Amino acid sequence: MEQTNKGTILAVDDDPFVLSATSELLISRGYTVTALNDPREAVKKLQTTSFDIILSDIMMPKLNGIELLKIIHKNYPDTPVILMTAFAELDTAVNAIREGAFDFIIKPYKAEYLFFTIEKAIRFKKIIELEKNYKTLLEELVRERTKKLADALTSLKESSLEMVNRLTVVAEYRDTETGAHISRMGFYAQKVAGVLKMPASLIETIGQPAMMHDIGKIAIPDKILLKQGPLTKEEFEVIKTHTTIGYNMLAGSVHKNIQMAANIALNHHEKYDGLGYPRGLKGKEIPIEGMIVMICDVYDALMSKRPYKRAFSHDEAFKIITEGDGRTRPEDFDPVVLKAFKEAAPALEDIFHKNQELKPSI
Repeated sequence: MEQTNKGTILAVDDDPFVLSATSELLISRGYTVTALNDPREAVKKLQTTSFDIILSDIMMPKLNGIELLKIIHKNYPDTPVILMTAFAELDTAVNAIREGAFDFIIKPYKAEYLFFTIEKAIRFKKIIELEKNYKTLLEELVRERTKKLADALTSLKESSLEMVNRLTVVAEYRDTETGAHISRMGFYAQKVAGVLKMPASLIETIGQPAMMHDIGKIAIPDKILLKQGPLTKEEFEVIKTHTTIGYNMLAGSVHKNIQMAANIALNHHEKYDGLGYPRGLKGKEIPIEGMIVMICDVYDALMSKRPYKRAFSHDEAFKIITEGDGRTRPEDFDPVVLKAFKEAAPALEDIFHKNQELKPSI
């Protein structure tokens, strides 16, 4: 019957008699042995062949066992090295342990002790390999689970964004011809926030909440929302409620972007001088995101054709916002946001002309 290979051993000893006797003993026990009498050849062999254990004499010419140990420990740290030494060299063997030797055997040795030491080293090597394999498996499992979790979170985020976008479209389609206004609002707000050098996370986040600024219009009656002529005072009071309705629809969320959307819905018609609605907030009482969306909303409204007005050119819209026209005044806007609008204006014009179709994908 063919004997099972119990492990691979590289035996190194310049004494041919000891090398032969040791090799035969180990082969009889079921090990595969490569026997070399020159430690320099052992170094070359290790470059092409892996072994479970290195068994080496200490006192050898040209390259002794301690030097060989250092080379092996540096390049193959997981391979146990067992040194063979005469009793007189015991201090050297003990120092070799400090250099990383797994164990040492005193010559002349008993076969039983040789087998015991070899088997102990084989078990150690197997434990090392199991730990490495387990670590690799665990890392792969963590990578796989992390990827699955990231994919699931991305899918959830995308589905949530799409749901919000579709709900926003429902509201916007009732008030504009194309609904493209909502896409532009997201891009405008991101551009102005960037000019203001707001945190990168806020610049990225503000786009979607800005698109939801008029979501409360979904609750405004068609006869008022779609009226072709001027609104009565009473009708305008109803229109104004879209701010609080939108806030109530979005309030109470634990998600920061929905919280921001609620603030924008409530505050995007407030004016810096306190003459806006619904609460008549003034100055820094108004959240910065509300002021950003407010100026973007005015710009897009001026640039867009409505049943009750023509579309203004970019230069006309810019002049109305920065100089006023009686209805719109520079005092309506946060001075810092107005300055950012002036800087961002060329980019806003580009956004307007490139986004004439409905693309709510911020």
